[in-house]
Amino acid sequence: MAIDYVKLMARRFPDVEHRYSRRDTILYALGIGLGADPLDPGQLRFVYERELKAMPTMAAVLGYIGFWVKEPDTGIDWVKVVAAEQGIAIHRPLPPEGAVVGRLRLTGIVDKGTGRGALIYSEREVIEKDSGALLATVTQTLFCRGDGGFGGPSGPVREPHPLPARAPDLACDLATAANQALLYRLSGDGNPLHADPEVARRAGFERPILHGLATLGVACHAIVRALCAYEPERLARIEVRYSRPVYPGETIRTEMWRDGRTVGFRARALPRDVVVLDSGLAELAA
Repeated sequence: MAIDYVKLMARRFPDVEHRYSRRDTILYALGIGLGADPLDPGQLRFVYERELKAMPTMAAVLGYIGFWVKEPDTGIDWVKVVAAEQGIAIHRPLPPEGAVVGRLRLTGIVDKGTGRGALIYSEREVIEKDSGALLATVTQTLFCRGDGGFGGPSGPVREPHPLPARAPDLACDLATAANQALLYRLSGDGNPLHADPEVARRAGFERPILHGLATLGVACHAIVRALCAYEPERLARIEVRYSRPVYPGETIRTEMWRDGRTVGFRARALPRDVVVLDSGLAELAA
C-alpha cells in the first residue's frame, strides 16, 4: 500500500486532551538532565515543587496523539519512519500543571522519489483547555525512508537554518546519565528502542539510544542556562534538525552563535565527536 497524497493531506486527527501534574513537569525535567547538580538553584526551579517552572521543550510531549503513522490506512511503511526535524514556538510560558488540548494537522507531504523516501510536515497546537489560550505550536518533519515514488509533489522542502562559518561564540557541556533514556521514556515515549538492548541491536545500534526529543531538551537546557539565566520565559522558539543518535551517558556540547535575539546552535556528542543536532535555531524573547 502506497501513500495516497490527497487522502493523507485531508486526514483529520482527533483532539487530544492531556491533563498533567507538577509531578509530570518534574519528571520531564529529570528526563532531560535537570537536577544533575542538586545544589544549583537554577536547575532546582525545574525539579523542586516550590516555585516550579516548566522547561519550554516540554510542549513537545503535551497533547501528543501518539505514533499515528502506524495506522494501516496511512499507506506509510512505519518501520522505516524516523524524526528528521523538530520545532517549538512558545507563545505563553507553560504552566507547571494543568490541562491542555493538542490539535494536530498535516501541513505538507513531499515525494523525494523512488528509493529516496518522503517527508511529512505536521503542526500541533497546544491549547490551554480552560482559557483557550494558545500555549505552543509544535512542528515536526518525519522522514519516511520507505515511501518515495507515490506521485506526490517534490516540494517545497524546508531549508535548514545555516550556521556561521566562524567558531562558536560560546559552548555549554552537559553530561547525560547512563539511565537517561529510562527516565525520559516515563514522559510518554515507550519505544523499546530506548530501553531494550536486544531491540536496539536489531535496529543496528550497539545499545539503546537516547530519544531525539530528549537530546533536544538537553540542548534547550544549555541555551536556557547559558543565555537565559535559567529563566525559561526568555526562550520564544527553538527548532533543530536531527543528525545522529546519542547514547545515554555521553556528554553533549551545545555550540552557540548569537546574533542579537537569534541564536544558531548545534550539539555534539563529545566521546565520539559527532554532531547529533544540526542547523539549530533559537529565538530569545524581546
